[in-house]
Amino acid sequence: MTDAPELARMRIDYAGRPFDVPDLAPTWHEQLAVWLEEAREANLAEPNAMVLATADPDGTPASRTVLCKGLDSGGIAFYTNYTSAKSHDLNRTRVASVTFPWYDLHRQVQLAGRVERCSEAQSDAYWATRPRGSQLGAWASAQSTVVAGRNVLDQALAGVTTRFDGVERIPRPPHWGGWRIVPWQVEFWQGRGDRMHDRLRFDIGRDDRWTVRRLAP
Repeated sequence: MTDAPELARMRIDYAGRPFDVPDLAPTWHEQLAVWLEEAREANLAEPNAMVLATADPDGTPASRTVLCKGLDSGGIAFYTNYTSAKSHDLNRTRVASVTFPWYDLHRQVQLAGRVERCSEAQSDAYWATRPRGSQLGAWASAQSTVVAGRNVLDQALAGVTTRFDGVERIPRPPHWGGWRIVPWQVEFWQGRGDRMHDRLRFDIGRDDRWTVRRLAP
């Protein structure tokens, strides 16, 4: 490995306020909503961005950033192309994890669980909120496939733009929709001094009841 002493010296000392079980909201999704709102109020760029980790049946991992577009007691939702590499992984393994990395707040949330497709109605409702350009892009892009060049994408977009010219409401493509991650574990991490970070984890039991545990940093 290349010696990079400057990397070894890169660090900051976290000085977050104490974060303990009594500070938690009653449920994991309420606590996540609180932290999401605090990230938004702090003017972080895309506070709802999360790193989605998947694996194929052979265990080969992959990760990418997606946007959380739904949160309730049943899980979190994001939307994508159902023919993409991530969707192929999700279709075959039915599990995933995500991390919300709020670096400037010295916080992160990790969530792991099983996945399921959102209902047609849910996908339609979110689709209707997307800007027209994003809707056209979803029709134009065969996500994760190899293309010869940028011109191929530009031509595809021009083609669907012409196709839907004069169409007030562009329909949702059959290959596009939502995924919901239904968690069995959600960990809230907050940086503290001397690397003695606070880690509080919600775990669901076989009786569908959640318990909270503190983890060593």
